[in-house]
Amino acid sequence: MRTLMARNPQDSFSFSRRYFHWKKKGVEDEGEEDMVEILNLNSSSKFEEKEKGKTEEINSQMRSLSLGSAKAPRKKLSVMAVSKLRSALALGKARTHFTSGLGTKVVGTLFGHRRGHVHIAFQEDFKLSPPFLVELATPTSILVKEMASGLVRIALECEKRVQKKGFKLIEEPMWRTYCNGKKCGYAMKRECGPEEWKVLNAIGPISMGAGVLPGPGNGAESDGELMYMRAKFERVVGSKDSEAFYMMNPDGNGGPELSIYLLRV
Repeated sequence: MRTLMARNPQDSFSFSRRYFHWKKKGVEDEGEEDMVEILNLNSSSKFEEKEKGKTEEINSQMRSLSLGSAKAPRKKLSVMAVSKLRSALALGKARTHFTSGLGTKVVGTLFGHRRGHVHIAFQEDFKLSPPFLVELATPTSILVKEMASGLVRIALECEKRVQKKGFKLIEEPMWRTYCNGKKCGYAMKRECGPEEWKVLNAIGPISMGAGVLPGPGNGAESDGELMYMRAKFERVVGSKDSEAFYMMNPDGNGGPELSIYLLRV
């Protein structure tokens, strides 16, 4: 596009003259002299001036046409190029938003049975399927104790290996888990199945809060009550290999601070 815009009308005229081989006709034009000799006109000078005037008029019209024809395609090409560029950018933005599955503000839910393992889910909206759902090896009771300290940092690390193009960090299947600097086993990516949806739907449209849901039963195999905590998180993407989720506390609320980091190392 820049090459087209850099040309000027003089370039267009040079281009047309190069391919159309313009001939300048003057008083010494051989064709005109032959015509004068054949016709044997006494008023050769007047005839030459008349023919010269016609020739210049024709040349002038041809130059105008050549300039107009050179400018028209250039303008048309420029408009088409800009239109295609805008369409490509708009499509790129739409695809990026669609494939990423998460924006800068997300709904984060931590849940798990009292004697079970902690699950972490991030959703664009509580009605949508979570693009990121992992099950930690950390027991729910241990995480509750850590939360009581008021400051929790959970780091999930995965190995950097050759990945197919477009493979997102949140799509990694396995993670090493650290909670406040202590190694806590591994975390596994999970699909949102009926049991997970049952929990997310039970919490419903709660935007922020913590509570307990009754367990499935009181038998010996029961993992006890289901504990949950939901909040808004700010998602910060550092690079294709690092993301962070920071829990957003309402102003004036001195609740616990929770940050979750995803790293590919």
